Amino acid sequence: MSSSSSSRLLRGWTLHGDGRSIAPGEVVAPHERLTWPRTVGIGVQHVVAMFGATFLVPLLTGFDPSTTLFFTGFGTLLFLAVTSGRLPSYLGSSFALIAPIGAVTGYVSDGGGPIDAAKASMAQGGIIAAGLSLALIGVVVHFAGTAWIDRLMPPIVTGAIVALIGFNLAPSAWNNVKTAPVTAMVTIVSILLITVLFKGIIGRLSILIGVLIGYATACVRGEVSFDAIAGADWVGVPAFRAPSFDLSLLGLFIPVVLVLVAENIGHVKSVAAMTGENLDGVTGRALFADGVSTALAGVGGGSGTTTYAENIGVMAATRVYSTAAYVVAALTALGLSMLPKFGEIIATIPAGVLGGAATILYGMIGMLGVRIWVQNRVDFADPVNLNTAAVAMVVAIADYTWHWGDMTFTGIALGSMAAIAVYHAMRWISRARGTNLEQASPASAPAGTDLEGPAYSTRARQRH
Repeated sequence: MSSSSSSRLLRGWTLHGDGRSIAPGEVVAPHERLTWPRTVGIGVQHVVAMFGATFLVPLLTGFDPSTTLFFTGFGTLLFLAVTSGRLPSYLGSSFALIAPIGAVTGYVSDGGGPIDAAKASMAQGGIIAAGLSLALIGVVVHFAGTAWIDRLMPPIVTGAIVALIGFNLAPSAWNNVKTAPVTAMVTIVSILLITVLFKGIIGRLSILIGVLIGYATACVRGEVSFDAIAGADWVGVPAFRAPSFDLSLLGLFIPVVLVLVAENIGHVKSVAAMTGENLDGVTGRALFADGVSTALAGVGGGSGTTTYAENIGVMAATRVYSTAAYVVAALTALGLSMLPKFGEIIATIPAGVLGGAATILYGMIGMLGVRIWVQNRVDFADPVNLNTAAVAMVVAIADYTWHWGDMTFTGIALGSMAAIAVYHAMRWISRARGTNLEQASPASAPAGTDLEGPAYSTRARQRH
């Protein structure tokens, strides 16, 4: 960002044109805004867009929804400040942290009792460790660039880690679905139909609207209890909880950092592509800000944060990338977190609805990893890539467990480590032995199509 742009941000946002309309082919840049009523309206849209996924995380982990919402709002303001307003983003709840939190607490949503406070406190210690690790990576990236991340985690590794987290969570979704199969099925079908029946913002809010339809179904079927709402105050501070630390549990959380890195870098690249601005220089600050935000959430009882793709959809639909709208969104979230009755209403969503929504959301996380492979044209005719994905996915889906002294590593941690270790070890050996050019076989090259593709041709040229 130029010095003039920086000084502009210090004084506030520049009005885009007349502030009322956007000419064809134009966008409202991060340092610009529309009139304040329009900016507030778009900010509220951002709250609605992120809300469907953000509130599901605390419900699935047993954390307090209002506390989590508070830290997403606070974290977003921190993120905008650290990135100097160059990177429009909302920091919603991270789904990558659901599995390690559940592994520590053993909490089952709507399982008949509240979360164990002592175990939740230890999970917060893990969230803090993940946040501080991400912040440290942000500092390194700021000074050293992102090239080393690309070498450590090429697309085959990044895609595998993102995918295995989603698929590792599948049993959790099923445990909720089977408590109320009819309600869960209504929720699933509603989300799917809204996605394809409606255009624009309604289609992008399919998860939120689908959950509302599922919730109404649960009410009709007598699956919702409203007792706690009547006893809640109208206004109040969220319930904060102090963290505690158990070094033997940290191994569950550190692999999640790799996913948070991938999500943040992907967000930066997406916004850069949409706005036409070069945002490479802000990547390190984005990682640092999300890391600090996640650590702060862990300190107070929130469930950890990450940049949200849901809000990219709002920006694409409105062509408004103004960070002023995100300030409005963050302040709105902070305001909602101060309404205890609102938090109790959210907490009444039953397991059947959660299971239906989680079926789609967990699957989406898994398929996002597959999309990384597709977008980067990962060559699965290469046995190194094929075996990297194969080992990592099975380890995570089967939830392999390894006890080392007092430390326990489960599927996500072991799968992530396997993806990195298998890829780099096999790649080094294959290059040293000259076996990096795969021999044709019906399994690896059906009908010879892989042998005709650019990936195989490139490896052939490298060898010869």
